[in-house]
Amino acid sequence: MQILGVDVGGSGIKGALVETETGQLLTERVRLETPQPATPDAIGQTIGELVRMHDWKGPVGIGFPAAIQRGVARTAANVDRSFIGLDVVECFSRHTGLACYVANDADVAGLAEIRFGAGKDQAGVVMIITIGTGLGTALFADGRLLPNTELGHIFLDNGEEAEAFASGAVRDAQSLKWNAWGKRFNRYLTQMEFLFWPDLIVLGGGASAKLEKFADQLTVAAPVVAASFLNQAGIVGAALYAETQLKARQG
Repeated sequence: MQILGVDVGGSGIKGALVETETGQLLTERVRLETPQPATPDAIGQTIGELVRMHDWKGPVGIGFPAAIQRGVARTAANVDRSFIGLDVVECFSRHTGLACYVANDADVAGLAEIRFGAGKDQAGVVMIITIGTGLGTALFADGRLLPNTELGHIFLDNGEEAEAFASGAVRDAQSLKWNAWGKRFNRYLTQMEFLFWPDLIVLGGGASAKLEKFADQLTVAAPVVAASFLNQAGIVGAALYAETQLKARQG
C-alpha cells in the first residue's frame, strides 16, 4: 500500500510517499519549515502544501508532537497551545481534503523501528527515543505499543524537565560539544532505565546519526543503538500507522 507519510516537528514538517509493505520511501523527502506561530490552521496549510507538492490523492499518515487520544490532541509540545483539545484529524483532513490519520510522533517512529528496523523481532521492552526539538518516547513490550508516553517531559533529579536539559535543540542553543551533551543525555537515559528497565534503547531523530560521538558517555546497561531509519522513522511510521487504521476499518 502506498501512503503519504508526514512528520510534524517543532522546526520542520517533512513528508514522502511510503510503500508500507517494505517501509521504503518512494519519493525524495520534502521538508518545509514549521510555521511560527505553529497554529492549527498554519500547520494544516503546510501539510496541505506537502500534499499538493506530491500531487497526492490518497490517505495521509501524520506523526504529531502531542499525546493524541481518539484523534484529539491532549498536549502541545513545540506547537501552539491552541492545539490542546482540538480534533486534529478533522483539522488536517479539512485542510488537505483527504483522509488523515494522526498519532503521536514518537509512537509512529517507533512503529517503523519495530516493524522494519532496529527493534524488529526484539523480545521484551524496547524504548525508542527521538532526539530533536524535544525528546519523544515510544515504549513497546513484546512488540505492543503503550501509546502517548511523553517521557521527555519528566523531571530529572536536578529538577529540570528532561527535554529542557538534554534535547537536540538545547545542544544547538547552548553550542554543547557532543561529549558534554552526551553526559546530559546519559542522565536522562539512566532515569529511564531505573523506571522501565528496557531490553533495548533505540535512538532516533537528528542526533541518532551521531551516536558514535557520544556513545562513550552512556552508562546504561541496555544496548543503545541508532534507529535504522534515522530521521526518516517518523515519515515511515506515520504511513504505517495510517495503514493499520485503514485495515482495522476494513475489518
